[in-house]
Amino acid sequence: MNATSRVRGFAALMAGAVVVAGMVSAPTAASAAEKVVLSKGHTDAIDVRYEGGALSLEVHDDTVSPSVTRDPADVTFQVLPEAAMAVPADPRFAFLGPVGSQVWLLPLTQDPDLLWPGWNTTTLNSGVFEGNKVRLSLVDVRGPGDVTLFTQDAFGGPIMKFRSDDGLPDAIDVPVHTHAHSNWAFSAQGDYTLTFQADATLTGGTTVSTGRVDYSFVVGELSGGGPEVGLAVNGMADEYQPNDTVTLNAVQTPQTELDHYHWFIRCPGADDWTIIAGEAGASYSFTATRQLNACEYVAKLYGDGHEVVATSDPVTLWVAFPPEEPGASQTITASIAEAQGALVISVNPGDRAVLLPPAQLNAAGDRWESNGELRPVTVTDTRAGRPGWSASGQIPADFAGPDGATFSAGYLGWTPRVLAQADGQGVVPGPVVAPYAVGAGGGLGNSAVLGSAPHGAGRGTAQLGADLRLSLPTETAAGTYTATLTLTAI
Repeated sequence: MNATSRVRGFAALMAGAVVVAGMVSAPTAASAAEKVVLSKGHTDAIDVRYEGGALSLEVHDDTVSPSVTRDPADVTFQVLPEAAMAVPADPRFAFLGPVGSQVWLLPLTQDPDLLWPGWNTTTLNSGVFEGNKVRLSLVDVRGPGDVTLFTQDAFGGPIMKFRSDDGLPDAIDVPVHTHAHSNWAFSAQGDYTLTFQADATLTGGTTVSTGRVDYSFVVGELSGGGPEVGLAVNGMADEYQPNDTVTLNAVQTPQTELDHYHWFIRCPGADDWTIIAGEAGASYSFTATRQLNACEYVAKLYGDGHEVVATSDPVTLWVAFPPEEPGASQTITASIAEAQGALVISVNPGDRAVLLPPAQLNAAGDRWESNGELRPVTVTDTRAGRPGWSASGQIPADFAGPDGATFSAGYLGWTPRVLAQADGQGVVPGPVVAPYAVGAGGGLGNSAVLGSAPHGAGRGTAQLGADLRLSLPTETAAGTYTATLTLTAI
């Protein structure tokens, strides 16, 4: 790890980041049974599920597209050597070890060069469990060092979740519809087995449990240099109509930190493969035409020295003939240009100002509070591939008031609602985001999901809204404050 990376990691730990505990809806993941090593990207390592009366722990692997659900027994989580950092000279972090000693840290906020594991209860329905929560426990750690999972408050102070050096099991209550991340700290390199367990009580009083589930972690290099990398191309349908969008994805097994690809095409009559200019990522999208019928595609993965590490098997594109019309007929064609197939999020220019009522003291007399309503937000998806979408909002800067006074955007929270949607859409609201509270985080200073639609059920127009709740410390200066909410859809 270079010196610049070490300083950046140290600064991120000291500055702290409020954990985002909210549902991020995703398309229903397919199951995968191959053995994999996950070393970079997002994964819900501890994915709590309840199906057929049974509670289980899975791995939701979002490092591939489309995402897949895996058995923890098939996954090795790698903490790369680049995760190493020195313990800071801050007494709040003394639990990590002596000042200046080395730990290996997977951070709370995403670093694209490291693994970003979290826990997830977004598939659990409300009303199934008492208190709408499950209890997640770390019951055992076996390995060469100590393991600590902790989040941080707005001032960078640690909020402990699981800690192996002071005795196990440790347990936390996790509400349903939660998606959360933490810092994962390991005190030594080597192989670890972390044993987790989830327990809950059904509303009828019956208790359910996953039992003990082992998770394998490797801190540092894999023994033997790691398994050979395989490459496959996913996403090719059996047949396309002319002008359909084709999206191909190159998938590594196991997943590595390599991310440089090239795509190649070979059409009937050609002896050689031709490189597709400008395509160097893991995903390649294009428009199906009759001229491309029976063309083959491969992807190649390259190493740091631009050597070929892996080559996929070819996949073949089949494009249907347009239907023939009777001789006495006329054809009237109306078309929407492919460029117009898009995902758009918008608000009515004449209805985009939210005016919250003057804040009032709450019943306890310790907070200024006000409630309002977000103006309607429209999401329109015309993409032929129906990939689904997620709409989010964030207030990236503080509320600004008179004479330079400010307060944090985190003091505003929301309860999203789906106001309307088209036939065939499956739009669901995002989770409730409470205003910031010390030790718990929250608020719209971080990106939060307003609404989402799964794969295959997002095409059309939907309208989203939210109930807003502002909760401020009583020492906030009087005045009128404003801020801008940024809306995005992916």
